[in-house]
Amino acid sequence: MHLLVPGSAVDDRTLEELYAYPSGLTTPYVQVNFVASADGAATVSGRSRGLSSPADKKVFALGRDLADVVLVGAGTATAEGYGPVKHTEVRAERRSRLGLPELPPIAVVTGRGSIPPSSPLVTDASVPTIMLTSEASPEVWRKEITDAGGEVVVAGEDRVDASLVLSALAERGLLRVCCEGGPTLFADLVADGLVDQFCLTVSPMLTGAGAVRVTDGRPSSVPMDLSLESVLSDEGFLMLRYRRAAPPG
Repeated sequence: MHLLVPGSAVDDRTLEELYAYPSGLTTPYVQVNFVASADGAATVSGRSRGLSSPADKKVFALGRDLADVVLVGAGTATAEGYGPVKHTEVRAERRSRLGLPELPPIAVVTGRGSIPPSSPLVTDASVPTIMLTSEASPEVWRKEITDAGGEVVVAGEDRVDASLVLSALAERGLLRVCCEGGPTLFADLVADGLVDQFCLTVSPMLTGAGAVRVTDGRPSSVPMDLSLESVLSDEGFLMLRYRRAAPPG
């Protein structure tokens, strides 16, 4: 894995420094991770795995290592077969050195309560999974999730409000937010101006028409300007890291 500029190899500590969250956070800082084909597809055959690479997976794992919480939409959690974060999936030394708990919880956005209480996301979690839902979800589902060991947070009336999601996470001291999709949740975060850092891996592949983009859902009224902070290259894959651009003046 190499920096395109100045062209030197990137070791693990340098990679950690590149992707580190700002220090002294008092409000949530949202990093969004995605992989996409060169022509903009977010999935191959409905899943992102066909677009990934060892280098992309390394950056993906680093995002979890550095985060207080992993945020994901219910559709992506279901399609990608999500379970809770396991000890074997994070670097214990890194999290300990950074003063983070052993494991970050998964926080799932599910407006209608589509994740069953029997899901391993709930029943196998060492750290309770947080279900972020709306008033439209069935009350019986909320009770079943709680009874199964999960935590339920109502964050909106007809739909889940992304701002209320981040407020609920902040109340729990979860400020380093690693969002892993999917496109609908990402669209909501962009529309509400809540993305601080966007990490995009571009796969050297053309999938053709039909696949969803990395944002798909509620449109944004104003585009969000980004600043390119780093570019990594490995075996034809580009790992791009953008941050929200500072306002002019």
